[in-house]
Amino acid sequence: MLRRTAAGSVLALAAALSLSACGGGDEEGTGSKTIQVTLANHVWTENLKAALPEFEKSSGLKVELTQLGEDQLSDQYNVKLNAGTSDLDVMMYRPLQEGKLFGKNGYLSDLSEDVKGASDWNWGDFQPGPVEATTYEDKVVGVPLITETEVLYYRKDLLAKAGYSAPPKTLDELKEAAAKVQAANPGVAGFVARTGKTAAVTQFSSFLYSFGGGWVDDSGKAAVNSAEAKQAYAYYGGLLHDHGPKNVSTDMSWPEAMAIFTQGQAAFYPEASSLYKNATDPAKSKVAETVGFAPFPEGPAGSKPYNVPSWALGINEASENKDNAWKFIEWATTKEQTLANQKAGVPGARTSVASDADATSTYPKDLVEASAAGAKNGVGFDRPQVVKVPEARELVGLPIVDAITGKDSAAAADEAAKAFQALLDDEAK
Repeated sequence: MLRRTAAGSVLALAAALSLSACGGGDEEGTGSKTIQVTLANHVWTENLKAALPEFEKSSGLKVELTQLGEDQLSDQYNVKLNAGTSDLDVMMYRPLQEGKLFGKNGYLSDLSEDVKGASDWNWGDFQPGPVEATTYEDKVVGVPLITETEVLYYRKDLLAKAGYSAPPKTLDELKEAAAKVQAANPGVAGFVARTGKTAAVTQFSSFLYSFGGGWVDDSGKAAVNSAEAKQAYAYYGGLLHDHGPKNVSTDMSWPEAMAIFTQGQAAFYPEASSLYKNATDPAKSKVAETVGFAPFPEGPAGSKPYNVPSWALGINEASENKDNAWKFIEWATTKEQTLANQKAGVPGARTSVASDADATSTYPKDLVEASAAGAKNGVGFDRPQVVKVPEARELVGLPIVDAITGKDSAAAADEAAKAFQALLDDEAK
């Protein structure tokens, strides 16, 4: 309760400062004084709500806020955006899940001139990966809010027992270390990761990129059967097959994989940085005192983990209140607001905030360093950039399961490429 109150006070102060800096108010008298803002249930939203009174007071605008769960949010967008409604102004959306669909259907307003014109706000401060994910056909359609990158969770004590003084820096070293740590610690798996064909796709993406592969090639054709992709499939699945938990399930998402790691049953675990408290909180983790974090290991193409925005703010193209909607977004994503949110445990997309010692003082130091490395070299997507994201994840995730179970993942990649290409062709019609 104390933490939330403190966060709210900081956000409120930040709101006042940011509004005084940009002038606030609707001086030109354009658009409604009431902004319709739809947000997801999230800690970021709760922090923002604490600052809204100051925003309204300073700007002279009124915010009518609708807050929904993810499924409800998707349902509302599906109904209202398809109907061309104008009673949505600001929209909190998922760039990786809905970005291509919203962009293709013209649901999101072009913010290119807005972000470039707000010099003090500084669009150049936003990390490249998240910016890539909120850009559609060279147009900025969203401002990234909450980011995460893939890092390597590991057990310091188990590595020390196996003779290691530092975590692996390359994928080759990771494979070697997983085998040695497993041999030195009977009953403990050398490696654990997501295994479900859809759930694993996001975490597998960093392996794919670091091997030099991608979901599509430069011409937009399916590339999940390239030599690099086949190597990545074989590597990811092979680590689980050879050094994963015994009788490992092929239907694990992050809660199941995280539970294996936090119960002390695995040495290495590649996962999203945003989930770190599950491993470091003694109430949730038996190994909280021995967990370390490292940058994603380098592959043949270097270290290329995903660095993605899980949520962003956009403006409904059909809105009749775009000027004031942008004022809200500009305020909600200032450096001051991002800093306050980061201190409250919500990583943002601004480079200056991610490197601010005060903003990251409550995070593990090695996690901050690992995340910074991922932000520098990260890729803005952790799944195929398509309209039918769930279907695509099913298709490209099948070779992962085959590799885990010891089947021919190369042949599975060839079949996945055919099916994925058919999906791409269908969407291109």
